[in-house]
Amino acid sequence: MADKKVILTGDRPTGKLHIGHYVGSLKNRVQLQNSGEYDTNIMIADMQALTDNARDPEKIRNSLLQVALDYLAVGIDPEKSTILVQSQIDALNELTMHYLNIVSVNRLMRNPTVKTEIQQKKFGESVPAGFLIYPVSQAADITAFKADTVPVGEDQEPMLEQTREIVRSINGIYGKDVLVEPEGYFPPKGMGRIPGLDGNAKMSKSLNNCIYLSDDEDTIQKKVMSMYTDPNHIHVEDPGKVEGNTVFTYLDIFAEDKAKVADLKAQYEHGGLGDVKIKRYLNEVLQAELAPIRERRMEFEKDPQGVYDILKAGSEKASKVANQTLDEVRDAIGINYFK
Repeated sequence: MADKKVILTGDRPTGKLHIGHYVGSLKNRVQLQNSGEYDTNIMIADMQALTDNARDPEKIRNSLLQVALDYLAVGIDPEKSTILVQSQIDALNELTMHYLNIVSVNRLMRNPTVKTEIQQKKFGESVPAGFLIYPVSQAADITAFKADTVPVGEDQEPMLEQTREIVRSINGIYGKDVLVEPEGYFPPKGMGRIPGLDGNAKMSKSLNNCIYLSDDEDTIQKKVMSMYTDPNHIHVEDPGKVEGNTVFTYLDIFAEDKAKVADLKAQYEHGGLGDVKIKRYLNEVLQAELAPIRERRMEFEKDPQGVYDILKAGSEKASKVANQTLDEVRDAIGINYFK
């Protein structure tokens, strides 16, 4: 087989992962891992999480294990993928510094993803410097492993473009092609971000509108039965709207029996189908999907030290790769003085 494509992807450890993560990225990562065509590196980006949680580091420390458990539960296999912790890869810090020297503050401020997140987090004039420069840190993460493939949502394309700019600048300024330009690998249409239980366009921990991969059976059922549907569908006999109805959005994503979903939609729009019935069906679908994930998670949870050992081994392996890239960048700049 020809050389594998290199993947770098990951998540910020700010809590347990929810089904939005599962649909938007985790299932995709497992499929890519199992295809045998990719050298897959999955990062727990704790340094990035600290850029807006520096005053609450315990939150990040506690979340590290939770994210690792979710990875293992969905099928990320440490024998096939390298699971690493960002803060344990020292080379990333120096690479970030070298990249910062060629990126202007104005360019960072123009990054639409950063601008949106600054507004969402209501930083105002008090944006932490670490948060402002996190696209550069992400560029270091990607380029340290010479990743040519980065599975992301479409809203992350500006971050990838900034990484490509940095790659071109480093290679151009120092006259050596030491870094690789990455391309995005996007989820299939309709399998990206899913709405929250309340109908909000974004499933978010802060909005308390999530179903978590670790939720037990009763919790899932309660959350499903509370889901937003059509507020004008008051009586069973009333015609209801399918578009914008969160229950049907979830059924479109998770239900394998597409013919049954189509039939339920037709009944609902015609009138004569109640919200309780479609919610019960969605509950059945989600329970079947999440039960094996939850069971695997509970098994790994019995041995937290074993999980930390997986993270340690993955981080040590990743450090060797990142150190090699850093050494090549130093050579290109001309600061390997004592080599």
